[in-house]
Amino acid sequence: MSRKHNFSAGPCILPSEVFEKASQSVIDLDNSGLSILEISHRSPAFVEIMEKARQLALKHLGLENQGYQALFLQGGASMQFIMNAFNLLENKAAYLDTGSWSTKAIKEARILGDVEVVASSKDKNFNFIPKDFTVPSDADYFHCTSNNTIFGTQMKSFPDTGNVPMICDMSSDIFSRQMDFSKFDLIYAGAQKNMGPAGATLVVVKEDILGKVSRQIPSMLNYQTMISKDSMFNTPPVFSVYVSMLTLEWLERNGGISAIEKKNQAKADLIYSEIDRNPLFKGFAEQEDRSMMNATFTLNEESLKDKFDSLWKAAEINGVSGHRSVGGYRASMYNALPLESVQVLVNVMKELENQA
Repeated sequence: MSRKHNFSAGPCILPSEVFEKASQSVIDLDNSGLSILEISHRSPAFVEIMEKARQLALKHLGLENQGYQALFLQGGASMQFIMNAFNLLENKAAYLDTGSWSTKAIKEARILGDVEVVASSKDKNFNFIPKDFTVPSDADYFHCTSNNTIFGTQMKSFPDTGNVPMICDMSSDIFSRQMDFSKFDLIYAGAQKNMGPAGATLVVVKEDILGKVSRQIPSMLNYQTMISKDSMFNTPPVFSVYVSMLTLEWLERNGGISAIEKKNQAKADLIYSEIDRNPLFKGFAEQEDRSMMNATFTLNEESLKDKFDSLWKAAEINGVSGHRSVGGYRASMYNALPLESVQVLVNVMKELENQA
């Protein structure tokens, strides 16, 4: 089968060897005579898969034996908006508003308590990351979004929150770049950006921040309940967890986060160099806040849209149409996207210039 150059924002591209292994396991999981889709989630085979996925997540983040638990939960990253608040919001929470997803997280948290928005880039349609804000010392936690898929911005540094726990939605750049992950007390990410198919959400939480709110927490929203049952309080999203495990194994075989970051930087440098060089295009996000994962850009002449669209479609490119909030184009360059695919897109941009 001929593969397209997939720049989709999510569900996203995954490594070809992960697709191959997963497809084989749909028929027969490791010569067990059973499909991954039909094995019991209580079976030794799946318990081993779940434990390995959780262990690899902590290993890649450098958080083994540091008081963190890795969980694979359901409901997408959007479920974490309210789950964060149920478990951690007693009086007041601080939020950084950098795009659609942080805005939705703020809305959910306000159901359960006071929310202070410490800074926002809404007035510029979220094309930059606010700087020089202060996290109030009396906040129960501080919440931020590391990468904004829709707008193509990415946090390059994170505030010193002191004794205030820091929560980060890393849905669209998890495992893509090195940083000190121990600065965060809770990280969450939907699987469908850099790990696997939609259906599972990775949550990495430091246990000592839990159990401090006075409210009764519903069982399905209680991190402590999920920890006590090893992510299997109810039937987990078996296939999504399995493919996430395969992807984390692939990442390990290929040098881990440090190695993949170099490849991601090369892809970002290639596309942004063309956006800045080519007079037909303009980047949307401020240069200092540009995302390595999602490059957003527009045409300077809307009359060229039909021509450009026909060129990239003819080049077997998929998923570069921009989100309606921004318009234009978006090239999502997740871990498994090869540099060669970015070069194909850049060649198309050059071809448009030649034909214009």
